[in-house]
Amino acid sequence: MAGHSKWKNIRLHKGKADAARAKVFARLSREITIAAKGGGGNPDSNPRLRLAVSKAKENSMPADNIKRAIQKGTGELAGENYEEVTYEGYGPGGVAVLVETATDNRNRTVSDVRSYFTKTGGSLGENGSVAWQFSRKGVIEVPVEGTWNEDSVMETALEAGAEDFEVQDDTYEITTPPEEIEAVRAALEAKGIRVESAEVELVPSTTVQLEGDNARKMLKLMDLLEDHDDVQKVAANFDIAADILQEQGT
Repeated sequence: MAGHSKWKNIRLHKGKADAARAKVFARLSREITIAAKGGGGNPDSNPRLRLAVSKAKENSMPADNIKRAIQKGTGELAGENYEEVTYEGYGPGGVAVLVETATDNRNRTVSDVRSYFTKTGGSLGENGSVAWQFSRKGVIEVPVEGTWNEDSVMETALEAGAEDFEVQDDTYEITTPPEEIEAVRAALEAKGIRVESAEVELVPSTTVQLEGDNARKMLKLMDLLEDHDDVQKVAANFDIAADILQEQGT
């Protein structure tokens, strides 16, 4: 998943500079509300909620916002009735794309998502058309700068239950089974290793190499999808040369 990982890192760094904080908080709040609705409002007994709350804290979301989002999920406060819907499709060059949404208006969301695929030369597919190309994995990112050496980070992660370890530019990327992500994160932090992010993602089994116009159209599609208010996550199996990715990140 090298291409998508590099794209995610560019989005992360770019987002720190210019993303609207309110929009980030809204996305995090939806995830917390949905997690609380599905598994209860106690993070100690609800792994999905625990991970969502950790992500919110990483992004400096105020404690009151987190509390209200949980209360909306448990029904203690009134709130929107979000429905989780996943859309599948093909981007430029045949790239497989999965779009995870949380919406209170399914018709609006599917119309917007379909139009984004069409605008960039892709097409929305049927359920099951591309999902088989992805596996749900825990993905932990540790910054190379200011942390322990590579061998120490890798050894700690693997001993705690990680499946894979890669160096992606200035980041150590650790892959775990979804149920082991918290244990691996805790083991790293116990050694004083700073975790930049930890979340469950859809990881592709293979990648499609894109160049030229197809590459730029694919990045445009990712931008459109990730900027939509109803979209929680996007997974895609593209790989794009670093210079084109850098063009998009500037």
